[in-house]
Amino acid sequence: MVAGTKEKNIQVKPFLKWAGGKTQLLGAIEHKIIPYLKARGEVIYLEPFIGSGAVLFFLLRNYRQYIKQAIISDINPDLINLYKIIRDQPQALIEQLSALSETYFSYAAEAERKAYFYAVRAAFNQLQEDAVKKSALLLFLNKTCFNGLYRVNAKGEFNVPFGRYKKPNICNKEVILADSEALQHTEILLGDFTQTAAFVEENTLVYLDPPYKPINNTSSFNTYAKEGFYDEDQIRLKTFCDAIQATGAYFVLSNSDTAISPAEVSFFDALYQEYTVDRVKAKRAINSNGQARGEISELLISNDAVWQVPVS
Repeated sequence: MVAGTKEKNIQVKPFLKWAGGKTQLLGAIEHKIIPYLKARGEVIYLEPFIGSGAVLFFLLRNYRQYIKQAIISDINPDLINLYKIIRDQPQALIEQLSALSETYFSYAAEAERKAYFYAVRAAFNQLQEDAVKKSALLLFLNKTCFNGLYRVNAKGEFNVPFGRYKKPNICNKEVILADSEALQHTEILLGDFTQTAAFVEENTLVYLDPPYKPINNTSSFNTYAKEGFYDEDQIRLKTFCDAIQATGAYFVLSNSDTAISPAEVSFFDALYQEYTVDRVKAKRAINSNGQARGEISELLISNDAVWQVPVS
């Protein structure tokens, strides 16, 4: 690999911050899926809850030779629009995002920057037609809002407050361009996770990172879309995993560990009792309560036996 290509490849990483991003779990996820990739040689990669794309970009950065095709989806239209714009129109996005960044940093006082943030937020919530501008506004808000959250109200309006960062990296040109190149052979879909079932076949790796089931009354990040994601959706997802299992494909699913003690049979232990349920440690930085951030237990659920069975 030539130096320029290697340097560009290093820049393939998430272009935004997202609640529940999987950077902290990449080691544990890699441990599970890389043996599968090496056993199969070449696979379709499917990720129906794309979020920040930490696992997708990790694979495209380090294991692209195993990915025959990548298919990603999400129910969040603004997020999917952003992925499409980064793939198809990165220079136009950079131009508009650079202008937003320049205006933001032209204000020296925090009060002025705060006022500009809320003006941009209002414009984002009102804009309908201009896909590039909508994406630029979303990336600006992601870099300057509180904790990099994406949260909407019942009307579907972005409502995260100002973040008070001194030097946010609003327009990371190198990452946008590297991600655009990496996404060139990726199919990007808008819709419910069940709509991706048509793409699942035997040599498919499916990574599922749904909105986590809350472990308490203050830990919910399931308002990334106005529809929410509740227990009945977690049960629908389990049915989807059963369908994946029936095709001979391999899935890995991450979710919260709701067990209060190691001896407790949690919601997910019972729901996925016929599959492998591993507990791993992760650090969570996105939390409104700073004291609540830190290392917690999370789940990786998978149908490990399927890839150990030789392909006929």
